[in-house]
Amino acid sequence: MEIKYEQIRAFGPSILKVQIPEQLVNELNKYVDKVISNEKKSKDLNHGKRLVADVKQEFVIENEFTQNSGWGNFLATCVKNWIKKDMKKEITKFEIIQTWIVRQFQNEFNPIHWHGGHISGAGFLKVPKDFGSFDQDKGENIFQGGNLNFIDGSHRFMSNSVFKIKPKVGDFYFFPHYLMHTVYPFKNTDEERRSISFNAYIDREIFNVYGR
Repeated sequence: MEIKYEQIRAFGPSILKVQIPEQLVNELNKYVDKVISNEKKSKDLNHGKRLVADVKQEFVIENEFTQNSGWGNFLATCVKNWIKKDMKKEITKFEIIQTWIVRQFQNEFNPIHWHGGHISGAGFLKVPKDFGSFDQDKGENIFQGGNLNFIDGSHRFMSNSVFKIKPKVGDFYFFPHYLMHTVYPFKNTDEERRSISFNAYIDREIFNVYGR
């Protein structure tokens, strides 16, 4: 399985963009649909109380599925190659803390937040055909509904502080856990915006650049 890597330096922190293989996207969606159809399992795996989003449903992915489906191996391989390319270092540890699903529908949103662990990621399993548009004439401004926006620093001359991502099925972004991000609400559709995220630990001596 060949994975294409695109390292992004939109601003200070490094972001890695990859494409989840189509077969794995299908397996993940089948798993999610199976959980959704099982009321007891949906309740048992509920993750909403631990997350900040105001969305329809959030639930953790079971460790057994993460390992058997190849999802865990995909994450580990990408992070290993990313760290090697970006920092010229080899990680020996990749410990997934949790990986979870976010099911977002119209008028729902995910406020500015950051993650735990060392390395995090977010990507897309289902995307509405249309996220809506402005109610007013906004000229050349682009409607941000449904976008994943990364935020770093402040608005300065010749400096980007917001990196805007329009969701596309299969696209997945790795980033340092502290990188703030948000998802704006979308509208005028009953379709689901389904995303998948994770947090993980790597070697402490590699993550801790201050040596403390």
